[in-house]
Amino acid sequence: MSAAEHAGTTAPTAGEYIQHHLHHLQKNFKFENVEQHSIVDFSLFNFDSLVFSSLLGVIGCFVLWNAARKATSGVPGRFQAAVEILSEMVENQAKGVIHNATSRKLISPLALTVFVWIFLMNAMDMLPVDLIPQFWHGAGPALGFKDYMRVVPTADLSTTLGLSTSVLLVCLVYNIKIKGLGGWAHELIAAPFGDHWALYPVNFLMQMIEYLAKTVSHGMRLFGNMFAGELVFMLIALMGGGWALSATGVGLAIGHIVAGTVWTLFHILVITLQAFIFMMLTLIYTGQAHDAH
Repeated sequence: MSAAEHAGTTAPTAGEYIQHHLHHLQKNFKFENVEQHSIVDFSLFNFDSLVFSSLLGVIGCFVLWNAARKATSGVPGRFQAAVEILSEMVENQAKGVIHNATSRKLISPLALTVFVWIFLMNAMDMLPVDLIPQFWHGAGPALGFKDYMRVVPTADLSTTLGLSTSVLLVCLVYNIKIKGLGGWAHELIAAPFGDHWALYPVNFLMQMIEYLAKTVSHGMRLFGNMFAGELVFMLIALMGGGWALSATGVGLAIGHIVAGTVWTLFHILVITLQAFIFMMLTLIYTGQAHDAH
């Protein structure tokens, strides 16, 4: 295991193994300010999450672009049919919550991209726990990085909150676009309790709490489910690491195979469902931005 090699000749405990696999690959990017001669340190930059999320985003966009490029008006192949079914599903969901046809021309493809992107990021959890970290154990230090690697971007809170914050920005854009800057500003102080000057501060506070709660819960829901799934896979991997030529060791090996198979099959549903939920909430929140209180 990568954790064992990282710790030297002494095998890590279960806690050390999990802590090692839960640590992000962080890279310091320092930029010197010539005028003030100060250093800005971005030491909490999760390099692994950015690399994997960007790579999977490119792959997802390429898959969708390739499907659109090869689309024909005749009998579709399996790949085209699968993408068409997925696109129609997203479009039908969008029609149910966003009644502005012009807005759907942008929001529907956005929601489709979000679904595919998050599904791919979630699917990284299906890889063996030590597969990529074991490779990185040899390559990382040689490139000047530390021996840490997490491959599931959506198990990183900074990734999921970044996604939910992006959805919030889209909602703010449509609030202004549909209602106008003045109309939206008036809504911020006139809803939900009524258009009265005495209620303006309370209304504004409630609106800010609503936006904050939506954004945080949107990101935390995805993070919590994927982090828990990743942790279960680590615990199952520990069972496989404890096998030996004994009754207990063989039992652990069998339990590792059975538990790993069952959890993997169940997790296929989890990663798909979480991508769908995030996509639906994106549609619902952008749909609410079109509605007047």
